[in-house]
This record gives sequence, structure tokens and C-alpha cells, in this order.
Amino acid sequence: MIASRWFPVLAVIAMVFFAGAPLMIARAPYESTMGLVQKIFYFHVPAWIAMFLAAFVCGISSAIYLFKGKKLADHLAVAAAELTILFGLIGLVTGPLWARKAWGLWWQWDARLTSALILWMIFVAYQLLRQYGGPGSDKLAAGMALFGMANVPFVYWSVNVWRTIHPTTNVVPTLVPGMSEAFFWCSAAFILMFILTLSARVKLECHRAAIDRLYLSLDD
Repeated sequence: MIASRWFPVLAVIAMVFFAGAPLMIARAPYESTMGLVQKIFYFHVPAWIAMFLAAFVCGISSAIYLFKGKKLADHLAVAAAELTILFGLIGLVTGPLWARKAWGLWWQWDARLTSALILWMIFVAYQLLRQYGGPGSDKLAAGMALFGMANVPFVYWSVNVWRTIHPTTNVVPTLVPGMSEAFFWCSAAFILMFILTLSARVKLECHRAAIDRLYLSLDD
């Protein structure tokens, strides 16, 4: 994870990106058909990018924990699962706000929206299992994380495979000047926030595990 001396530096950089994001979004041109509401795009899509990254980190760390038994990998998986839920929730909230104006309804059970909701619920189930599953739940949850990670490509490509009202994956390459700069700026801000929060959460999980070991040693 991030070394302690680099954490404040990256935190300042992330703050600069988030402070500049509203300015970049305000300067971006209006989309011809949706107008102002299209600017939700600059929060919605970067949040999903961070969610997908978190899901991959959780799945890969869970695989390392399952096959090599490394506790640090398990701590990383727990932290990444929480961030998958957090960034996924941002996407699930901003998506319907955008859809209400663009499609005339809050939710449509098409392939992308439904599969994204299922992916998010998998990681909610992961956290519930870790919290209330009892002995052995860590290994079972790790298997669930692998299943969740395997669903990420399915969610991404669903709009290209099935007929859906959701835009396809070729939207980003077709962004006009002004829109593309704002999008990549906001994406960098979300990715930096993901890295920082993941690092902080892993440290917290390591401290929590150390305290649990102390309590167990006192009981013995």
C-alpha cells in the first residue's frame, strides 16, 4: 500500500483534482439533446470505473488469500469490497437521476442496469457474510468475491451484446474536446480517491485484526 510519507502528497493531489472537477465540468460543452443533465456523466462513469477497480482488487486479493492464505490479502479484499459498495452506490444513485431526464423514467430493467445492480448486491452479500457468517465465512466470502469479479466484464460488455437503452461502451472515444478533458480529469480524481481510501482502510483493517489477536491472547 501507499507509504506513510507519500499519503499526504497523494491526498493533496486528490484534493486538487476534486476541487478542479466542478470547474472542468462547468467548462465542458452541453450535450445537444440532454443539455445540463448530461453533466452527471462526469460523476456517474468515473464512479463505476472506481467500482470495477475495487471489484478486481477484491477478487484478486481473495484468490491470493484462498490459495496462499496471506492475511494481508484478506485485509485488502475486505477493504476493496467496502469500496465496491461505496462507489457502486454513487453509480446507482446518479444513474437514475440521469435516466429520469434522458429516458423519462428512473429505472429500466435492461441488461446493463440489472447486471450492475446484481454485481453491487454480490459485494453487499460479501460484507454481510463477513460480518455475520461465523467461522469459515472468510473463505466462503472470498469465493463470492471471485464470482463478483468475474461479473465485471459481463456488466461492461452487456450493452454491446444485448439491445438496451443504455449507451454502449463507445461513448468515451467519441467525446468532443472539452468533454473528454473533463471526463479524464474526473476519472483521475475518483481513481486517486479510490487508492487513498483503500490504503487507509487496509491499515484500519490490519489494526483491527491486531486488536482481535490481542483479545484472543488475553482469553487464553
